[in-house]
Amino acid sequence: MPSDTIEIQAAVCRGFGEPLSIETLRLDPPEGGEVRVKVLASSICHSDIIYMDGGWGGDLPAVFGHEVAGVVTDTGPAVPSADIRVGDRVLVSLLRSCGRCECCEAGIPTQCRAEYSIDSAPRLADGAGRRVRAGLRVGGFAEGVVVDSSQVVKIPAHVADEAACLISCGVMTGFGAAINTAKVQVGDSVAVIGCGGVGLNCVQGAALAGALPLVAVDVTDDKLEQARAFGATETINAAKGDVAERAPALTDGRGFDVVMTAVGSARTIEEALPLLAPDGVLVAVGMPPGAERVALNATRLAHYGQSILGCKMGGARLRIDAPKLFRLYRSGRLKLDELVSSRRPLGEINASIELSRRSRNLRHVIVFPDRPDAAA
Repeated sequence: MPSDTIEIQAAVCRGFGEPLSIETLRLDPPEGGEVRVKVLASSICHSDIIYMDGGWGGDLPAVFGHEVAGVVTDTGPAVPSADIRVGDRVLVSLLRSCGRCECCEAGIPTQCRAEYSIDSAPRLADGAGRRVRAGLRVGGFAEGVVVDSSQVVKIPAHVADEAACLISCGVMTGFGAAINTAKVQVGDSVAVIGCGGVGLNCVQGAALAGALPLVAVDVTDDKLEQARAFGATETINAAKGDVAERAPALTDGRGFDVVMTAVGSARTIEEALPLLAPDGVLVAVGMPPGAERVALNATRLAHYGQSILGCKMGGARLRIDAPKLFRLYRSGRLKLDELVSSRRPLGEINASIELSRRSRNLRHVIVFPDRPDAAA
């Protein structure tokens, strides 16, 4: 059963584009079907940075961070004990699903239509009593979070916190883009544009599906080298050569069956379309800032029967896909540890954010000391 409101340390965004401030906030107990989680590790995703820079708007103050691993400390009265219990170590994702709306019933819970009271009545408040929003539905740059119970899934004992938290978004999105959205088949020719944290997971998802060739495209050689380690068979540095000129030689003149754009840029989507084979599929994985628009050749798209698919969180079903990824990691077929570049305490989060801006191919993880009074 829920206990009382507690005090936690959190990194608060009070102005877009400004450094985060470490503050003491009050975190309410969970209600209904919610759970309160003591955060153990929280990774910095580029989506957090876009939000903190104002790229997608939103209300402030807010606590961002949505790739989280932690331990359940309290459960709301509507959470079945057979589902989630106090003491369970869990992955926390921004994905929620009511299981009852049209989208959930149709098997696309990433588009759940339900409304959640936690959004209109945030469980965080500052010292002045002002409510603080949990950015991206989690608010994980903090010692504790309160989320809907559908947002958590148990972590197996063999997965460390710093590795588990990566599955919450970046790994699940990139892997799912290849497997769930593009439905890459053995022998498909695949190009992944952008080898950041999400792009590397597009690569390893397509590699596990049997893509050949699997071409990684980026503008820096170090990212391309990592992409080879994650399964790419060919690489193209777009800063040194024309991707469209090399594509025919790599695909027997057809173009790519699948192109995944893992860069948050409308221009990248425009440049990717000419790379497609007839009947090819372009998957827009990276999310550009809200004001960007895409111009395309509609005649070519129709004539060649090509498709453009959006991809939210890799089309994941959290409690189905996360266990699969844990199993792949245990077997050695999914790389997680290789994605972690640094581990720093909450007080150094601004330094970690700056590192994340410069090294989008890796993850910088905020780790939390085991304080008895932190979100417990």
